[in-house]
Amino acid sequence: MKHNLLSLALITALGSFAGAAAAQQPVKIGADLEQKVIEWRRDLHQHPELSNREFRTAKVITEHLEELGLEVQTGVAHTGVVGLLKGAKPGPTIALRADMDALPVTELTDVPFASKAVSEYRGKEVGVMHACGHDLHVAMLMGAAEQLTAMRDQLAGNVVFIFQPAEEGAPVGEEGGAELMLKEGLFEQYQPEAVFGIHVWSAGNTGQIGYREGPLMASSDRFEINVKGRQTHGSRPWGGVDPIVAAGQIISNTQSIVSRQIDITKAPAVVSFGIVEGGVRNNIIPDEVYLEGTIRNFDMDNRAQIFENLKATAEHTAKASGAEAHVHIDEGYPVTINDPELTRKMLPTMERVAGTDNVKVNALVTGAEDFSFYALEVPGLFVFLGITPEGQDPAEAPSNHSPYFYADEDALKTGTELYVNWVFDYAKLK
Repeated sequence: MKHNLLSLALITALGSFAGAAAAQQPVKIGADLEQKVIEWRRDLHQHPELSNREFRTAKVITEHLEELGLEVQTGVAHTGVVGLLKGAKPGPTIALRADMDALPVTELTDVPFASKAVSEYRGKEVGVMHACGHDLHVAMLMGAAEQLTAMRDQLAGNVVFIFQPAEEGAPVGEEGGAELMLKEGLFEQYQPEAVFGIHVWSAGNTGQIGYREGPLMASSDRFEINVKGRQTHGSRPWGGVDPIVAAGQIISNTQSIVSRQIDITKAPAVVSFGIVEGGVRNNIIPDEVYLEGTIRNFDMDNRAQIFENLKATAEHTAKASGAEAHVHIDEGYPVTINDPELTRKMLPTMERVAGTDNVKVNALVTGAEDFSFYALEVPGLFVFLGITPEGQDPAEAPSNHSPYFYADEDALKTGTELYVNWVFDYAKLK
C-alpha cells in the first residue's frame, strides 16, 4: 500500500514538474508565418520611404491589421498606424513599437530585393534605403500581431501595436516621431502600462539579444554657437575683436565641462564640435565664427547641467576676449532608459526565446533612439537583436546606416517570437 501511494505521489510530482516545464516553453511561430514575415520585410526593403513620408508603408500595415480584425487608427503623427488587439480575458494593456522610416542612403548590397528608390532630401535627389533595419522592425511586429490575434482567446489584456514614423528625425520645419505621437495623445488614449521595442543591429550575431538595465542609449542634442567679434585687417588685430581666437578658446574650454564640471561617476558624456566656419580671406579677421556640435550623455540630470555649463562657458570665454557668444541648444532625443524592474522580470522571457547563451548585457551605446520618449512616460524595455550571420565577426560587419548594411533574415523569427512572448509573460506577472 505504501509502495502504491509513493508511486502515485511520484507520478503526481513528475506530472506537475512536466506541466510547469511545459508552461515555461515559449510561444513559437510556424513556418508559414515566418515566411510571411520574410516576404513583408523584402517588400518593405524594396520600397523604403523617408521620415514623415511613409505612405506606402502605412498602407501595407493598415491593410494587414484590418484583415486581422483589429481596431486601427491611421494618420497618427502624419503617417503612423496604431492597432489595438483586445484579449478575451481581462488584463493589462501593453504597447509594442516598431519604427517605419528609411534613410537617405543609396544601397550598395547585392541582395535581389535591394532598393532602387530615390527621393528628395534637403532639396537634393538621393537614394533611399532601409539601412537601419526598420523594415525588419515593421515585419516582425506585423508577424506578432498575426500570431497574437490567432491566440486572442488565450490573451489576458490588450496589446497596442505602434507603427511609428520619423524615428530618424522629421524633415526640417516639421514635427514627427515618438514625441509627436505622444503629443497627439497616444498614451492618454490607450493607457499602456509598459512599452517594448526591438532594434536590429550588426554588432551582434543572428538571434543574439543585447539588453541593459537603466540607461542603454545616449541622449542626443545639437548645439550652435555664434561667436561675434568685430572685423579688422589681419595685420592690425588690435583694431577689432577676433572671433576666431575666441572660438578656439571656447572649443578648448568646453572640454572641461565633462572632465571637470559634471559627476562622471554617474555616467559618461561627450561634447563634440563638428562644424567650425568663419572667414573668407587669409588677411581679414571676420566679424563672426559659427560653431556646431553634439552632446551625448547617459544621465538626465547631467544632461541639464551640461546645457547650463555649455552656455556659461561659451559666453564668459567670449566676453574675456571682448567678443560675444550666442548659444542655442536644440534638444533632441532623451536618454533611452530601460526600467530596471521590468527588465529583470522580462529577462527569463528573453532567455527562453533566444537561449540563455544568446542573451547578454549590452554595453552603453552612444547612438540615440526616440523610443526614449515612450520610456519616460511608462516603464519601457528596449533591446538589440543581432542580425550578422553566424561565423561572421560582427565587429567587421557593415554597421547600421551603411550602404552595405545587411540583415540575416533568420533573426526575424526570434524578434517576432520575442514580441509575442513579452505579451503573454507580462500578463502572467500581473
